[in-house]
Amino acid sequence: MSNLPTQLSAQLRCPITASPLIQHGSTLVSSGTGAHGETYSYRIVEGIPVLLAEEATLIPHR
Repeated sequence: MSNLPTQLSAQLRCPITASPLIQHGSTLVSSGTGAHGETYSYRIVEGIPVLLAEEATLIPHR
């Protein structure tokens, strides 16, 4: 696992909530929530973020 370059990560947004993304290990997690309090995470594959809404993992509101 390697961190994404700062310039790149500062530009990335969640395609569902439009909120900034925060890297946690080999995933990016939306810093904002959807309409029902849910957040989303996205895989990083070989250093490339997979920012497709249909590939997102739903993290339910706790």
